[in-house]
This record gives sequence, structure tokens and C-alpha cells, in this order.
Amino acid sequence: QVQLVESGGGLVQPGGSLRLSCAASISAFSIYSMGWYRQAPGKQRELVAAITSGGSTNYADSVKGRFTISRDNAKKTVYLQMNSLKPEDTAVYYCRVITTLGISWGQGTQVTVSS
Repeated sequence: QVQLVESGGGLVQPGGSLRLSCAASISAFSIYSMGWYRQAPGKQRELVAAITSGGSTNYADSVKGRFTISRDNAKKTVYLQMNSLKPEDTAVYYCRVITTLGISWGQGTQVTVSS
């Protein structure tokens, strides 16, 4: 079982920034892909951004140009830098990691964008 520890959520005003972090308790060599999903009240969970072990990235259209995903393989950590936040970005953000052991999810961190 892979343990994922998320941090960085909170309350921010529209136009503000937050950085989410997710650290995995598994060898970096065992990690294929790391990513972030989000789920707003009454909506399905959706992909926000993902990054492969080779550094290829994929973003939801709604966050392109505002969010940046990155990873530190030595620290087994994935980051999501969120800029120009909008109220519609409000959701619980979940880290997801695909490893040799399968798919693991973090516990979720709340991001609220409101004035």
C-alpha cells in the first residue's frame, strides 16, 4: 500500500495562488505517473493535471495556462502550482499516483476560492 501525504490547500481570494504538494511513501523507481484530480460538490471527480515519470504533462483545458504540475523524483513528490485562481476552482483536490503496486489516492485537500 502506497501512502500519500497531501498539503497546501486552503482559502484564497480570486486571482490568488496556492501550491499543493503530495509525497509518496514508495521508491521513486516504482512510480509511473503522478497527478491531481478534483471534485466539486455535486460534480464528478475530474483530472486537473498529470505528469509521467518522463516528465510529460497533461492538463484539463480549464486550467491550462494557470496551473503547473511538476515532480521531484528524489523527494517522490508531485506539486501543483495554481495561479489566477477562480471561484470555479473550488473543490477537494486529490493526489493520484500510479505505481508498480497499482493506483493510490490521497485523502484530499480542500481548496476554496472566495472573496
